[in-house]
Amino acid sequence: MTTTIIIGGGGQQHDDNGGRDHDDHDDHAAAGAASPFCFLPSACSQHDVVPHMITRSPRGFGLDKPIDPMPYFRARHFGSKDIVQNRLIPPDAECSPLRRDFLRTSLALASGASATDPLFTAANPQPVGDNSFPVRGDELRSVIIDTDPGQDDAMAILFALGANKLLDVKAITAVAGNVPLPLTERNARIIRDWADRTHSLPVYAGCPGPLQRALVTAADVHGRTGLEGVDLHEPRAPKESEHAVAYLVDTLRAAQPHSITLVAIGPLTNLATALIKAPEITQGVREIVIMGGAYFERGNVTPAAEFNIYVDPEAARTVFACGVPITVLPRDVAVKAPITPARIAPIRALKKHCGAIVADLMAAEVAYQERRHGIASAPMYDPSAIGYLVNPALYTGRKVNVEIETAGEWTLGETVVDWTGRSMRAPNAVWITEVDADGFYAELQECIANLP
Repeated sequence: MTTTIIIGGGGQQHDDNGGRDHDDHDDHAAAGAASPFCFLPSACSQHDVVPHMITRSPRGFGLDKPIDPMPYFRARHFGSKDIVQNRLIPPDAECSPLRRDFLRTSLALASGASATDPLFTAANPQPVGDNSFPVRGDELRSVIIDTDPGQDDAMAILFALGANKLLDVKAITAVAGNVPLPLTERNARIIRDWADRTHSLPVYAGCPGPLQRALVTAADVHGRTGLEGVDLHEPRAPKESEHAVAYLVDTLRAAQPHSITLVAIGPLTNLATALIKAPEITQGVREIVIMGGAYFERGNVTPAAEFNIYVDPEAARTVFACGVPITVLPRDVAVKAPITPARIAPIRALKKHCGAIVADLMAAEVAYQERRHGIASAPMYDPSAIGYLVNPALYTGRKVNVEIETAGEWTLGETVVDWTGRSMRAPNAVWITEVDADGFYAELQECIANLP
């Protein structure tokens, strides 16, 4: 069956600022009803594909060679009955914004296939949540939070502590990042006080700076203390005497295999140092959940790089290469659940001490965006990592290869995401791109309501 290829002016476009794609609709009736056709955006070069016949093989639909369908993973909550499929053609709400995915879909449809064709559906459905191990029901997951508090870090820690029926937070390990280490470890101790966990949640101070570079902070965003927008008290108890890296090494060495989830919501210096010192500790890691990186939305500290990765790109490269299951909550998803005044109000209405603190921190982030950009909303960064652990059914992503740029003059700290499999490198992470924002804020509110 021959196929007409139409090259026109509409289609999907990706703006230079990493914004979301915009659909333009053209009338292509001139193609005729007799022969199937697919429409190529004008920005897609004619040299990208010059098909004469669409071929079909057991591996997929192709032109002069088979095309491996890029699996699209949809998350589900632990114990959910939702069917999880790897789809070449996801539902409209999940469509990839990339032109080449659009092209592959168009070519496949032109050959007469349907979305239920077995070539579109993987034989073994796989959830995004817990991306390497079986779903285990509503178990209590052991968690260590590695963090650089930070307004959004504080919200994330409180979110996790309020989710105490799902997450057993064993410790907080502090790293330099948003502000220097003496402030991040102090802030971590203040946050545990807010949640009445002063004597049951140890805080360990870790690395005071990146592996190879000078520390870059974000005090201009988070304020001089790192927790601008709320009143701070003197911490009620000291930090632990042991170094955070030593704690991580000892704990993961002694842990049952694949039993501890590491939640990294700051620069990855502590985790990388532990992995360099004792590579065998990966046996104790169930999953590393990272808030960091950017692909579709691009950077927030440079045009190419997101802050957590940019601060210590060598550490990020080490972590992404360690071989354990990794899930990434990047800027791409943080901007899709923005903090707004309407979303702050229900949390403030909880009439809880921690609710008021979280509402004040959210308001401070919105105030910064208003001063800086004139918009009354702010991306929801670090709490997204906790939201994923609390209810992965809210999230959608794809298994991809992620490499970290450590030498680029203009792209230092970029997360190089191979969204379409072009490099042929093995996937090493699940990259989350979509979130049910209303569902996320409902989970956040419910967990904060569990706190004092």
